[in-house]
Amino acid sequence: MTERALRLGTRRSKLAMAQSGQVADTVSRVTGRPVELVEITTYGDTSREQLAQIGGTGVFVTALRDALLGGEVDFAVHSLKDLPTAQPDDLALAAVPLREDPRDVLIARDGMTFPELPSGARIGTGSPRRMAQLNAYARNHGLAIETVPIRGNIDTRIGFVHKGELDAVVLAAAGLHRVGRIDEVTDFLSVDTVLPAPGQGALAIECAASNASLTAALAELDDPYTRAAVTAERSLLAALEAGCSAPVGALADLLADGQIVKEMRLRGVVGATDGSTLVQLSTTGPVPETHDQALALGRELAAEMLAKGAAGLMGERAL
Repeated sequence: MTERALRLGTRRSKLAMAQSGQVADTVSRVTGRPVELVEITTYGDTSREQLAQIGGTGVFVTALRDALLGGEVDFAVHSLKDLPTAQPDDLALAAVPLREDPRDVLIARDGMTFPELPSGARIGTGSPRRMAQLNAYARNHGLAIETVPIRGNIDTRIGFVHKGELDAVVLAAAGLHRVGRIDEVTDFLSVDTVLPAPGQGALAIECAASNASLTAALAELDDPYTRAAVTAERSLLAALEAGCSAPVGALADLLADGQIVKEMRLRGVVGATDGSTLVQLSTTGPVPETHDQALALGRELAAEMLAKGAAGLMGERAL
């Protein structure tokens, strides 16, 4: 008797379907079982409000988690940057696969790079984090830009440029890779210019904590370095008490001496969306070998950032 198909819960967007399809193929290979995609609509998909207004945290995740806990699906794939920082006890973060390119990218008219944009260029992004860093870079380099809040899927956002409504839009490289549109990028933004969102480029594969055999099977997809990096980044975000719509960027990367990975560097930034103030710091330490060590790395950097005034740049704090 063939085992029944595993049901993978996914959002319906083209990007979510693409990344879930890639995970489904891998899980099918690892488990020897067919995997079927179950499309689930989340609040973040149907709300027309700006992400910064609807709170960001969990809006793309809650419906998927409800389906998991209700037994409608066996496991779910999320963009890791959409996950709230607190992990529910009844769900297991079974795998964090190898991370895709974490950088932000520019898609501009006429093939322009960021420094080539004309004075007064209108750049679309729905992210306060991107706005803060783009505006700070522009201020520091004597560029005049206007950041314009937008939302929508990849097609919608790139469409603003093609239609001439905006000079450029900023998107995540990972999403464009996954939907096969990376060749439309006109500039890869260095992480020295724009630090990505905590967890950007990484996926989270979640299942019910009670399903030990599936948790173990999915763990085959886990990349320990990616998991340590995103754990440190998300720990920083949690310690700053910021949701995923806050103007916080973070990136942990590995510093290697030849082939030997020696240390992990964690960089964090928080800024006013107009770019007038940025608090940007980094710390370097041994590569975390446990979950708690990765959490500690993030907490330590957050404490230094708070001491430098990060709290005042966080916007509305939930009381």
